[in-house]
Amino acid sequence: MKAKILVVDDEKTIRESVSLVLNDEGHETTMAATGKEALDLLSNEDFDILITDLKMPGMDGMELVKRTFGMCPQTSVIIITAHASVESAIEALRMGAFDYILKPFDFDDLILKVRRLLEHKELALENLALRKEVEEKYNFSNIIGNSPGMQDVFHLIKKVSSTKGNVIITGKSGTGKELVARAIHFNSPRKNKRFVAINCGAIVGTLMESEFFGHKKGSFTGAIGDKDGYFKIANQGTLFLDEVGDIPLPLQVKLLRAIEEGEIYPVGATNSLKMDVRIIAATNRDLAKEVERGNFREDLYYRLNVIEIQLPSLTDRKEDIPLLIQHFIEKYNRELNRHVKGADNATMRILRNHDWKGGIRELENVIERAIILTEGNFITRSDLPPMMTNIEPEDEIPYRLKDAVAYFEREHIRKILQKTALNKEEAATILGISLSSLYRKMDELNIKFS
Repeated sequence: MKAKILVVDDEKTIRESVSLVLNDEGHETTMAATGKEALDLLSNEDFDILITDLKMPGMDGMELVKRTFGMCPQTSVIIITAHASVESAIEALRMGAFDYILKPFDFDDLILKVRRLLEHKELALENLALRKEVEEKYNFSNIIGNSPGMQDVFHLIKKVSSTKGNVIITGKSGTGKELVARAIHFNSPRKNKRFVAINCGAIVGTLMESEFFGHKKGSFTGAIGDKDGYFKIANQGTLFLDEVGDIPLPLQVKLLRAIEEGEIYPVGATNSLKMDVRIIAATNRDLAKEVERGNFREDLYYRLNVIEIQLPSLTDRKEDIPLLIQHFIEKYNRELNRHVKGADNATMRILRNHDWKGGIRELENVIERAIILTEGNFITRSDLPPMMTNIEPEDEIPYRLKDAVAYFEREHIRKILQKTALNKEEAATILGISLSSLYRKMDELNIKFS
């Protein structure tokens, strides 16, 4: 990475030698002899790095650094100082300077520090771009749905995102509970802190306390060192407890205490640790019934259930299916470098009428499979899994006689081809037509078998 650098020093020999060395490294340098001259340049041009001496007549380096941070917050600073002024350099570091070099300085050290600074800036820009990408991905407006049920969900996400209240998200598997949790986090004041997701059902019960709260070295067999738990990792951020109903009762007591008191006790620790964590829980169970059965603590249930967001199943929001299909088609077109435009009418009817027991996750898998298999611009019935196309709902059969005849011809030929393991000669014999007639029918009826 090459940079635009402003070198400021009242000693001509120093500023020229620094500029020469940096120019040889491929950077573009500009020189200034005073702080005032440097400020004039900074007010008219953008510089990646300011390298300035601290001791200069008139405006000294400390004043220049202060005014640079106020005027050009994206310009990074390296200080030049003598041994006697190291305390001033440290003060400049506290103000936000990246590093300092001592006079008389080693040019190799200067080059190394500029490289480190540029690597740091590049990494910061990458992190910023990645965070922006993540925030855009989990913006609540990117959760697909125009149905009344989903509009209610959007309204709740908007309201709860700005609060500190705990949230519980309920709904069947595949309804997008983690996506909603991430949308709440990335639209909240905690968005710059960690979002830690835990599948409570995937943690071994005996290790759950250690996973949640951490442990001290030697606290149990196998504890060969201190370990931070999920609460500490998520401090000042959001902890997402997926399938919260799977947490065993003994741990529920400790979880309740951690939430109520805002502190945790790592396994084997004698002192508590203060934590500031927002809890978002999710479950596909009816926790109220679990409370009645004695499987879930009532006090913990009400502590988690400050606000409930209930996600409708895909079966209850069929009007959203075409939107979701198009969304996934666009997604996998990008990922797989395909150019599929959509699903044809007959296929769309099948997709709308399917009982999506696996929810949105199942729909996405079906569309990804279809994008891989389809040979045309539109997804057709033959691109869907066999278990979906073996069902023939009444409203899928066309009403017009001509269309209905074509429909039954297509389905009958497909079944015979499947029965003969795609042996077209045998199929033609069973159908009582010539092989050429079978090929013609397959072409007319858009039957795609290799």
